[in-house]
Amino acid sequence: VSHFIFSSSCTVYGEPDYIPVDEKHPVKQPSSPYGATKQMCEKILEDLSASSDLKVISLRYFNPAGAHSSSLIGELPLNEPTNLVPVITRTAVGKMKELVVFGSDYDTPDGSCIRDYIHVTDVAAAHVSALERMTENKSKSNFEVFNLGTGKGLTVLEVIKTFENITGKKLNYRIGNRREGDVSKIYSDCKLANAELKWQA
Repeated sequence: VSHFIFSSSCTVYGEPDYIPVDEKHPVKQPSSPYGATKQMCEKILEDLSASSDLKVISLRYFNPAGAHSSSLIGELPLNEPTNLVPVITRTAVGKMKELVVFGSDYDTPDGSCIRDYIHVTDVAAAHVSALERMTENKSKSNFEVFNLGTGKGLTVLEVIKTFENITGKKLNYRIGNRREGDVSKIYSDCKLANAELKWQA
């Protein structure tokens, strides 16, 4: 294997010092075990690429959501979902009794967490662009990192209200306590991916 694309995550940034978050933002103490594993994998790949000819691109996803336009593949987790979009859709069709919004006292416009939701087909397109960059020898170093997001932050309550407005379906949701491991707000600066991968969400 001479080229490797790693599916990383914005969780490597921990609770960000500033937003939008760019790739120069320090990688901080992760707020979750998931974030810790992404950090660890990135470090291993960075070390390996420094000591070999392996070319690595780490794509830091923000919050992937959605389905292919054909509806043949989509966001249908086998286990109980924790991501917002499948929780919303399951609540809407009655597979889940209620949706819990974790926290209402964050420093955000409506008190709920802010995230950057990116469509899965945009994530797939970024992978193709990253692969072409490596195979066409356009990488500027053996280990590169790019953020994948829209550059826009939406609160959990904004997403819920948007779903309700578009579908006309009222969701059964309640405000709960904060969830451990959640950062208050994060959204991406994707200018580097736009410029270097010729990609845009």
